Amino acid sequence: MVNQNKKSADFSSVSLLEITEHQHGQRIDNYLFRLLKGVPKSRVYRIMRKGEVRINKSRVKPDYKLQEGDLLRIPPVRTAQTAPGELVIPGWVQAAIQNPVYEDEGLVVINKPPGLAVHGGSGIEFGLIEAMRQLKPDWPFLELVHRIDRETSGCILLAKSRPVLNQLHQQFRREEGQMEKAYLAILAGTLESTITVNAALRQSRDSNGMKRSILDKQGQAAKSTFMPLEVFGGYSYARVLLYTGRMHQARVHATSLSLPILGDKLYGDRDMNRRVRSMGVKRCMLHAERYQLNHPESGKLLQLIAPLPKDFNDVLANLKR
Repeated sequence: MVNQNKKSADFSSVSLLEITEHQHGQRIDNYLFRLLKGVPKSRVYRIMRKGEVRINKSRVKPDYKLQEGDLLRIPPVRTAQTAPGELVIPGWVQAAIQNPVYEDEGLVVINKPPGLAVHGGSGIEFGLIEAMRQLKPDWPFLELVHRIDRETSGCILLAKSRPVLNQLHQQFRREEGQMEKAYLAILAGTLESTITVNAALRQSRDSNGMKRSILDKQGQAAKSTFMPLEVFGGYSYARVLLYTGRMHQARVHATSLSLPILGDKLYGDRDMNRRVRSMGVKRCMLHAERYQLNHPESGKLLQLIAPLPKDFNDVLANLKR
């Protein structure tokens, strides 16, 4: 029996799945992690190593890329049974999903609210991607194109097909290409003129094991431009153009200028953050305002703009007072 509906698949016995165009090009281990919810990754790798997972009756390695028409054999495994509606999705999350910035047959863009992770894990029950998959069960394919931090609000792109995902990944990887990424930030200090930071970044872990980025000449190239929009009372409202896409790039580069982003708990000024809490600063004041890119299918230039959320506007008003 060939089961093509992974949402309703029962893996208590041997299952055969036919790979469709929506899974084409995906690594088999990543596909299995999503398919076999609740199964530890070590268990998934073990059944692959033992040859219990097969493609077209042959063993494959974890990095094998699925091809449309492949027949995938999965042995009996116990998964977490997730019934429709099991996740309790708050109204504010549903509202963001039901009112996208942009949507067509291949792409959807959400104005992500602050406080919503893009995906679950590390103690987070669910994120944007899990909520969307539950609220849009008729969409056969849905994947994050990129990520932004949990506290950061603004544009997040999701692909509805594998070809769209691959094409957008290519655009995101290009250095200083057609894609423009513009963020809005509130900085602690006075940004008097436009400044461009060219400072390589490397991922590291602090003493608590938390992943972070640090300045390192041997790291990956990173370039950001900070443009003042308004200066008031020792704070700056600025637009940040990112020419590369390194982890926490805007936050680290801002701190390197001695202009940390207000509310940034990892790279910011602790004393400053405490002082501005009374003004409504409860998170890192960073917003993914605009993405400009070529449509992955038509080639048309898209300008995707996410309006500022209420908490950001409230902080601006309070600081100006």
